[in-house]
Amino acid sequence: MKKSNFKQAITKILWTVIGLAFFVGISGQAFAEEKISVAAAANFISAFKEIAVAFEEQTGVKVEATFSSTGNLYSQIKNGAPYDVFLAADEKRPDLLHQEGWADGTFIYARGQAILWSADPNFCKAPTWQEALKSDKIKKIAIANPVTAPYGAAAKAALQKAGLWDGLEKKLVFGESIAQAFQYASTSAVDAGFCALSAAASPQGKNGCFFSIPEAPDIVQAGCVLKKSKNKKCAELFMAYLLCADAAKIKEKYGYR
Repeated sequence: MKKSNFKQAITKILWTVIGLAFFVGISGQAFAEEKISVAAAANFISAFKEIAVAFEEQTGVKVEATFSSTGNLYSQIKNGAPYDVFLAADEKRPDLLHQEGWADGTFIYARGQAILWSADPNFCKAPTWQEALKSDKIKKIAIANPVTAPYGAAAKAALQKAGLWDGLEKKLVFGESIAQAFQYASTSAVDAGFCALSAAASPQGKNGCFFSIPEAPDIVQAGCVLKKSKNKKCAELFMAYLLCADAAKIKEKYGYR
């Protein structure tokens, strides 16, 4: 099933359920005591938590989440992890799950950006992010593992495009996920870190400064409902909610498009 058709189908499910709930006078507890398990890419933590709370308030469905790198979550799913929904930080892994028969379809739920963030405000006084990293004062730079984390792959692509990868490779500290890279940077365990724009919008992220990285490709984030879901109706409802206007406002707050 194509992404556009899958999105239309999921959206139809959402409005059918909401309309039915309104018609019979149900408010906020249409699926009380139901729950789903979601495997979500680490960059999406802050936005996801707000969306999950709003979703539960409107439907009564509890959302349990596991956050990690997209590659790690994909491997867990292939090894039988009992998730209902997979929210990746790329299109590749959901597409693979679809092609391999693990999901009926995929759709895009967010578009993110990689940034260069530091807890030291003076770091951003350099004219460009490239010049900031060339400073002799910079000893360690956090980056998510490019093999398993799409944001890490985008940061690596930007460094290679700028001709800095080889020269800075010895200074790089690799995190398992983009969330861990931000943790290293926010605790000053490193001088700066390649992070997700969503991290800069968090309370902790606002205490630092960041450079935008035009050289880094946009992160197109796709998701899917897994065929082995034990609660497919609620899983599809959550997927639909991710595409509605309320969820869009939350995603926009964290820098997603």
